[in-house]
Amino acid sequence: MTKVRRSSGWRAAGVAVGVVAAPAMASAADLPAPTAASVAAPAAYVPPVPDWIVTIGAELRIGPKWAGAPDGKFGLTGGPLFSIRRVGTPPDYFGPRDSFGFPIVDLGQFKLGPAVQIVWQRKASSDTALNGLGDVNFAVQAGAFAEYWPVQWLRLHGELRQGFGGEKGVTGDLFLDAVVPAGQWRFSAGPRLTVQSTAAVSPYFSITPAQSAGSTVAGLPALPVYHASGGFYSYGAGTQAEYFFNTQWAAHVFVEYQRLTGSAADSPLVIQRGSPNQLTFGLGATYAFTTHPWW
Repeated sequence: MTKVRRSSGWRAAGVAVGVVAAPAMASAADLPAPTAASVAAPAAYVPPVPDWIVTIGAELRIGPKWAGAPDGKFGLTGGPLFSIRRVGTPPDYFGPRDSFGFPIVDLGQFKLGPAVQIVWQRKASSDTALNGLGDVNFAVQAGAFAEYWPVQWLRLHGELRQGFGGEKGVTGDLFLDAVVPAGQWRFSAGPRLTVQSTAAVSPYFSITPAQSAGSTVAGLPALPVYHASGGFYSYGAGTQAEYFFNTQWAAHVFVEYQRLTGSAADSPLVIQRGSPNQLTFGLGATYAFTTHPWW
């Protein structure tokens, strides 16, 4: 607009000079007329497209009261759910026994990232079957996961974690899941296998001489001394059903069966006061929202 105003002012001055002196006007007519610059309209503001979809939620689990607990003795646990994915990608699949983690290497069919899991404490006072065995504190298992999708509907997921706290051993998990979407549903199921080192198994299944002496319970014989060792810890299977109400809300339920084996299953604690059959039930809900990168 400034340039247009200046051009108009010069044209008005030229007319006034032409009235006073014609030669001057003729001379001025030989000069190229200034060209008014066009003014570009400001571009409409388009907000940037969100880059991430953040999913948050919570989950409740009903599982064995303690590792090796008998059928019918359950404990309630719960925790948060959290994941991040790029806008335009489908909801990630997480198995019921997956540790908390996220991919730092994502090649489509292959993913690699950290894995963290909490092992809840075992308190001897919570059950008379644990009388004299002492408490086992919380443990944090930290390591890594690798995931491979050989085809679109089949996932192979492996984890290797080191324990800190109540147990200081190594745990390895291997899960295979068939993942099948059906409208607003997504179903999955498959086998499980877990191996553990001696340091991971011993706190929960070994019985020291002092523990044996103090393990007498009315109506139950004392537990004999036992040294648990590492190896194959369990095998089993699990299934999960997810329902997506819309792009934001979803819910899921699952059942996991775990059969203790090896040294854990042979522990007097399991044989005399527990069971090698371990069932876990769970349900949860999640909410997804879009956001820009946080850095």
